[in-house]
Order: sequence, then C-alpha cells, then structure tokens
Amino acid sequence: MSQMPQQAALSKCPSCEEPLESGDRFCGACGYDLSVVPARPVDEPTLTMTGVPPQTPWPSPAHQGPAAPPPPTAPPTVGSAGVPAPGAVPPGHAAAHRPADAPSTGVPTHPGATEPHHAASAPGTSAPGTPPTAPSAHPAPPAPPLPAGAPAQPASAPTAPQGAPSTGVRFDRPAQPEVPAPQPPAQDDYTLQAPDPRAAADAAEVPAQGGGPGSTVCVACRAGRVDDDGYCENCGHAQPRERDHMEQECGPLAAVSDRGLRHHRNEDAFAVGTTTLPDGAPVSVAVVCDGVSSATRPDEASLAASRAANASLLDALPRGTHPQQAMHEAILAASEAVNALADEQPAEAREHAPQQNAPACTIVGAVVTAGLLVVGWVGDSRAYWIPVDRSAPPARLTEDDSWAAQMVAAGLMGEAEAYADHRAHAITGWLGADAYELEPHTAAFKPDRPGVVVVCTDGLWNYAESADEMAEAVPADAAARPLHAARVLVGHALDGGGHDNVTVALVPFPAVPQGAGSA
Repeated sequence: MSQMPQQAALSKCPSCEEPLESGDRFCGACGYDLSVVPARPVDEPTLTMTGVPPQTPWPSPAHQGPAAPPPPTAPPTVGSAGVPAPGAVPPGHAAAHRPADAPSTGVPTHPGATEPHHAASAPGTSAPGTPPTAPSAHPAPPAPPLPAGAPAQPASAPTAPQGAPSTGVRFDRPAQPEVPAPQPPAQDDYTLQAPDPRAAADAAEVPAQGGGPGSTVCVACRAGRVDDDGYCENCGHAQPRERDHMEQECGPLAAVSDRGLRHHRNEDAFAVGTTTLPDGAPVSVAVVCDGVSSATRPDEASLAASRAANASLLDALPRGTHPQQAMHEAILAASEAVNALADEQPAEAREHAPQQNAPACTIVGAVVTAGLLVVGWVGDSRAYWIPVDRSAPPARLTEDDSWAAQMVAAGLMGEAEAYADHRAHAITGWLGADAYELEPHTAAFKPDRPGVVVVCTDGLWNYAESADEMAEAVPADAAARPLHAARVLVGHALDGGGHDNVTVALVPFPAVPQGAGSA
C-alpha cells in the first residue's frame, strides 16, 4: 500500500511553526531536521522472507543536503500540526504480525536516523533466544520515505540477486547481536520425578506389610526412599504406619486391627497364638488391648500389654496351669508391662509435666480349649459368644468397667439410657501405674455347641452393641473363615463411621488341633 511522502503533508515546522515549502528537509528558520518527523501510519504488512528489501523510497547521498544540527533536547510529544510523537501508534492501527524468531540484519540506515522499531514486539518483551530489553522512553522513529524515483537503497548495501534462495533476513527490526539459542541442560541437571535409576539397586528390600520408616520404597510413588521421619524423599508422601492396619491369621483363629477414619494413629493392639495342654489338647489364645487416649503413649501401653499377656498364657498353659488361673496371671503380667513404661520416663520430666498421665490401656482375652472357654478383662473391651447355629441365642461374656455399667448395676439407669449418656465410656478400671486398684475379671464357660468368640475393642461394639446386633454382623461362616469374618467386622465399623480404632479377634470353639508350638 503506497503512501504519500510525509514532507509533502507538512505546512509548518513542528518546532517553530514557520511555513515550509514542499520538499524541504530542514526548517529554514530554526534548522529543525524534518527527517525525524515520523511518516504517516501505515499498515506495515508482513514482509516476505526472500532476502529482498521492500521497494521503499530511500534517500540517496545527493538528496541528503547539509549536515543537520542536533534536534531539540526534548521534542514535543505532539507538534502544533498534530503530528504523532515518534514511535506512537495511532488508535485503530494494530501492529503488524511478523515472525519473532528471525535474526536481525544489521543493514545500515541513512545518516541521522536509527534502525526502525520492530512493530511486532510488545514493550518489555524479547524474541526467543535474546535477552529482554526494557522499552525506551523515546523510541527511535522509523526512517522517513522519500518521493518516488529515489534509489531503493544505498549503493553500499548489496541487493540479493533475483532467484537467490531465501536467507531469512529481516529489514523491519533493529540489528541485535547474534545470541545462540539456549541449549537444554543435561538430563542430570533436572530434578527427576523418580529417583535416579542408578540408585535403584540400593533399594534392596520392601517390607511385606505397611510402608513405615523402616521401609525403603514409598507406597505412593513406588520409587522414592522413605526417610526416618516416615516421609518419602521423592514425593513427600507420609507413609502409613505399620500399625495403621494389621492382620494376622494363626491356625484356626485370626485378628484384624485398623486405625479407623478419625484417629491419627492406631492405639489398639492384639496378640494371637496357639499351643497345647500337657495332654496334647489344642488351645487357642487371643488378647486385645485398647490404649487410653487421655493417657500418654497409649499405643505403647496396648502393645506392651498384649504381648506380655499372650506370652504369659502361652507359657503357663503347656505347664498345666488352669486356663482361668492362667488368664488371671496374664492380666497381672500385662499390668506390670504397662507400669514399666511409666518408669521409663525421667523423674525430671514427671516433675515438669505432672498433667501427663501414665501410659494406660484396657485388656480383654480369651482362651479356648476342646471343651472350655475362659475370658478375662479389665476395662470396657468385650467378648461375645456367637453360636454357629444362629437359631441359638448369642451372649455377651464380659461386663464393662465403665460409668454406664455402674449406673446399670446400681439400678440408677436403664442400659439404653446409660449408654446414651456422654459419660458412658468413662472407664473405671484400666491397666496403668495410676490405676486405682487392679481387679482382673475372669469367667469360664462350657458351651454345648460350636460357635465363635468375638474379642474386640469398643471401636467395633459401638456399632454392634448388643449380642443380637453383633451376631447379625458376624458372617455365618466365621468359624470356618475367621480372617474373612474379622475383615468384615472391621468394615462394618468403618462403614458405621469409624470414629475409633477398630480391633477384633475371632476364635472358633472348640479349639481345632494344630499340633504343638505357638505362633
């Protein structure tokens, strides 16, 4: 699109407003260089990439005239004739779209003018591979066109021959130093999402259960190492604690424990095992403990108690100790183990933190032989009897050491009313150094038919409190598939809300011969 030369349109000098004649390049009054006045806005179409400059009138040496005096230090933004300031784009004229990745040419411009401004670059931006430059407060004006008939370019600038291959040069942007495109860093410089495969050989083994701090591979990304603090070095995922979910199947009996949906850790623990009496009759043993959350280190208390009670039973029964006496001794052994935890705390710590209670937990256990069922407990963890023949009535085998049980026993409240009270689960008996007085409870039964003993914490029976509700929740094949039934019961509690840790052990009656030894 051709344009009329800018000088033909000027009637007054932009600096002193003296009249001008057509073709004047300098003001006769003040000497103002009229070549710095920008040309009329043009469409500036996209230039071809053939290396041939556009046929724009170019001043020849014959038309340059005498040397121009320096322009005023601060030329007006808008002259009296309404001429736009250098570099300004009038409203309604959008900048032309040009490739931003072509190198600059370095073609010399006429004296007294700088290279044209690149209209496609926004202020403050730069083309790929070049450092960004800050926009100038006074952009350089484009070269003014001259009347038709002037040479297309100076004689010193070579012209690309016709038919020559494209060089990809640009004539509409200032010359810039050639900056090589940044090379991508070596692969080793990137932060890998997965650990370096070269270090994978160091991850020797993965634990069979859980993914706690002792493991080497993250359970989330399956690639990162796990620090001692229990978090993955690669993805930062907190690893599940070993006790968040535990399962064990030991011969004919099984147990499952789960953290639940509300607690940040599992404060329950269990221990199961089998052994034989002196006459070779089989014996099954299950112990379940529930840490008292208001005490310190309740998870350690439940674990110590369950292990101590289980070890005591498996030691006493083969020596001929009566199962009920063995259960009583096991509860005492569990109490001693929990008391020992309080002794591990330094005396200074006890003095400066008197508000911290000693570690404490509840306990319930069951011993099943060929014809005898013995249960023992302290606290509010329970044992239920569920017959295989569901036409026979189920039964609860334990009585809670709790505020609600005391209210019912004293006849002050009905069972439904007492257990609906917010004080219902306040226990009156527990294992711990600060217990009032340890009174182990034991009871012996001789069932007349096959069944299964459910040994559990309140995290389960809160969702199946009565014996009938528990019998309804226990699968019909629990005696034959105890691990499956234990998983179902834990799922029942989680579906009900999972407000507490959930632990349950299932012990079929009568005990099934499994040979000597313990698990």
